[in-house]
Amino acid sequence: MSAGATDRRSAGLLMYRRRDGRIEVFLVHPGGPFFARRDEGVWSIPKGEPEEGEEPLATAVREFREETGFEARGPFLPLGRIRQRGGKIVEAWAFAGDADPGRLRSNPFTMEWPPGSGRIARFPEIDRGAWFDLATARRKIRDSQIPLLDRLEAALREASERG
Repeated sequence: MSAGATDRRSAGLLMYRRRDGRIEVFLVHPGGPFFARRDEGVWSIPKGEPEEGEEPLATAVREFREETGFEARGPFLPLGRIRQRGGKIVEAWAFAGDADPGRLRSNPFTMEWPPGSGRIARFPEIDRGAWFDLATARRKIRDSQIPLLDRLEAALREASERG
């Protein structure tokens, strides 16, 4: 796959758990200086771009590990695809799990900071993760990813109704 094709696609995982009869989801906050003071509307599912020849679910599992330090274990529930504001297509899956946000360890990235300074600074790709109930998650997550929360909620409701 060419660079032009891979930079327009991404794959990710939405970890969920049940607490006190309600669904909670694990979201991550982007690291680096651009998001340091932003909260609502910038959180995301852990996700990333595929490597050459990599299947989307394999990408999602790898990126989850790289961005959080946690291992994702299936079964994986397909949540379909969404298109983010910039045009990138994100394919996502959900899985039941649990993790301590205080143990999150993300891979780093480097960039010139401050801009024009000539200094290269290193930042974590993800600076924190947290569990949110669905109502709070809808405020925290990027608008384009809200359908993933809706699809998870609908799939879990259908599964519980089937017994």
